[in-house]
Amino acid sequence: MNRALIFCLSLSFSTIVCADWPEFRGPSADGISTAKNLAVEWSATSNVTWKSDLPGLAWSSPVIANGKIYLTTAVKEEEEYSLRALRLDAKTGNVEWDNEIFRQPEKVQIHKKNSHASPSPIVEGDRLYVHYGPHGTACLKLDGSVVWKQTLEYEPQHGNGGSPALVGDVLVICCDGRDVQYVVGVDKATGNIRWKTDRETEPAKGFSFCTPLILDVNGQPQAICPGSEAVFAYDPRTGKEIWHCNYPGGYSVTPRPIFGSGLVFVCTGYDKPKLLAIDPTGKGDVTETHLRWETDKAAPHAPSLIHADGLVYLVSDRGIASCLDAKSGDEIWQHRIGGNFSASPLYAEGRVYFQDENGVTTVVQAGREYEEIARNELVDERTYASYAVDGSAIFLRSENSLYRIEKQ
Repeated sequence: MNRALIFCLSLSFSTIVCADWPEFRGPSADGISTAKNLAVEWSATSNVTWKSDLPGLAWSSPVIANGKIYLTTAVKEEEEYSLRALRLDAKTGNVEWDNEIFRQPEKVQIHKKNSHASPSPIVEGDRLYVHYGPHGTACLKLDGSVVWKQTLEYEPQHGNGGSPALVGDVLVICCDGRDVQYVVGVDKATGNIRWKTDRETEPAKGFSFCTPLILDVNGQPQAICPGSEAVFAYDPRTGKEIWHCNYPGGYSVTPRPIFGSGLVFVCTGYDKPKLLAIDPTGKGDVTETHLRWETDKAAPHAPSLIHADGLVYLVSDRGIASCLDAKSGDEIWQHRIGGNFSASPLYAEGRVYFQDENGVTTVVQAGREYEEIARNELVDERTYASYAVDGSAIFLRSENSLYRIEKQ
């Protein structure tokens, strides 16, 4: 039984359909693909089936269901941005619809590495959920028509970032602004707020950009929601806190947590990032009781992690790739692969795919020895979005285009 199916069967309280690539980091929310026969080598003239130019600018990652690709983007129009959702045919790359969902004033400031449409959508059944931070969240039918809209109020710092997580009938969204910090559960059918839980912290810098991770721990659903200075686990049905682990001073937290070897792996953000390994079976403040190990050596600010076969793979923003023992945190290997990194890596067929910010993918053999298999240069433009996989194809979003990469 494959990893993604095991994950989804264990989440009996969740209705996410485990097919295709339905959310940020795939069906198991951790960058693991069970696809076979993926390309290892490619270039602008090799193993690219199609390239489709995209309107606007966005760093949201593609999601895929039933042969259709769903994306968000932000298009500058005079003194406003049109916040849009698109659907493409996965076989041809043709755009089937491109609809405006919200409008946003131009005066909203973002970080130079961010976009106005960075959160990734979620597709489930006949519904698509799109999110643009405090500028709007919406549910669409798969023909692009709007079912509901909701606005969550907080003041962003550097723009929007984190994506929602879907569990059962609730969208869990982290709202960590420079003014207020809270987590909400939004009813997926109506858009109504089911619960809202304030962060029990008083950070000097409250803004963060994290995407929740959904777990089942001994029959108890948990939404793992990192924020500034602490990570919290909430009951996604009620918003009640289950546990938290403190990391004083951490802020602007971006990597999505992962789970493996019985531990939750969380990064702590700026200024000096750490990687924490936490046993999620505790209650209340678990900082002194359930933190199993931590390291500040080459931990990432932005890219999320990979866990496979008892090992954790990571890449720092400055291009240092590492492999750690999941249980102990001991370093297995570390290697400078070069470049700068924002996108999260992909694991498939015993390989780890690291994509830098300039269109270069370094493919590494997974395992206890560092072995580079390939280095692929695709396009000389920014590539901050993370991969998606459908069948035997990898989808890579650049600053201007979407590529379908597969063996020819």
